[in-house]
Amino acid sequence: MDLANKLFKGDRVIWIIFMFLCLVSIIEVFSATSTIAYRNSYFWGPIVRHTTFLLIGFACVLVLHNIPYKFFRGLVAILPLSLFLIMAAMVFGESVNGASRWLTIFGVSFQPSEIAKISLIGYVAFILSKRSSDDEHDKTFYWLIGGVLTTCAFILIDNFSTAFMLFVVCFLMMFIGMIPIKQLLKFGGSLAALGALALLLLMVLPENAVAVLPRAVTWKNRIESFTEKHETVLTGEVKIIDENFQVSHAKIAIARGGVLGQMPGHGQQRDYLPQAYSDFIFAIIMEELGLLGGFTVLSLYVFLLIRVGLIARKCETRFPKLLVLGCGLLLVLQALTNMSVAVNLIPVTGQPLPLISRGGTSTIITCVYFGIILSVSRFAAGIGDEEDEIDEESQETELSPVLETVEQQTSVENEKL
Repeated sequence: MDLANKLFKGDRVIWIIFMFLCLVSIIEVFSATSTIAYRNSYFWGPIVRHTTFLLIGFACVLVLHNIPYKFFRGLVAILPLSLFLIMAAMVFGESVNGASRWLTIFGVSFQPSEIAKISLIGYVAFILSKRSSDDEHDKTFYWLIGGVLTTCAFILIDNFSTAFMLFVVCFLMMFIGMIPIKQLLKFGGSLAALGALALLLLMVLPENAVAVLPRAVTWKNRIESFTEKHETVLTGEVKIIDENFQVSHAKIAIARGGVLGQMPGHGQQRDYLPQAYSDFIFAIIMEELGLLGGFTVLSLYVFLLIRVGLIARKCETRFPKLLVLGCGLLLVLQALTNMSVAVNLIPVTGQPLPLISRGGTSTIITCVYFGIILSVSRFAAGIGDEEDEIDEESQETELSPVLETVEQQTSVENEKL
């Protein structure tokens, strides 16, 4: 127990959530990657790869939660580098699913957008912490808008869902950071009108005109497939075609799960869903662990957001408060987006389930978020070190009689002298 207390500092609830998510990830990724394992000569290859990334991420958490939060102001300097890497990925990157999101340096492949996300969160938290007044003409607002719009625009070219989700989180951070409502309404209203116009043009214009943007045709097809109903009026049967293939099999997986599920390893839809171990892993969780398992996973992310809010409330300065809220909001919003896709509430986005879906860059960066949250809980909110303080107080209490005796003997000797 003493070793665990010394090793795992910071908020214990965050550690428990982290451990449970890792456990679910190992079980479900091992089950969902069966189709990959069948194609490889080494059956254990997919899960060994995923577990390796989890261990690397776990090491990152252990290191980062021992680093005081003030050093995370350095994320501001990483933001320009991440934008440069995104541009490099557009030119020299590897294309996956029609988007150039991956960049390989010295044999290591990663997604620069993941680095841009965490660095932008740090940038927004840092700029808001330097804001000294609520004046509408405060220049920090323009620094915020410039950084957020530039970063989201770079990500938007190849990944609309990530750009939109990151913008929403930054907008919420600005709201929490006491940016005047009038400025936020003007800014948000202008972008909403611009987005509605762009969506209208996207749906009205023909494909050859829309194809100017690399991913515009994909966005249009996903919206159309989401809005169309592929059901016959007479029989009520679902027609599974290319446009609704993923969503239909995700619904089948959820329906088969019932309340308690089919148990891990007994799912069928993992053999049909192309991204069963990533984008649609929540559907596999519902099939194998049932409604109870799906609700448990959802509850873990909800508890994470609640706990992050409690940590932020205990922070006395603005930078750690906004930093931990940004990290928590991004993780939970991404999780809700992934779950919403699996149950067909929103169009397919390609967002992984944080810490559960199979992935390299996303897994490690998610662990970095957890490390930052734990660091803030420890050094800014003072959570997790209370036991050490209690131990020190108890040691002082135990030693106090001895100290009193020594002081009395010393005083007697001084009187004799």
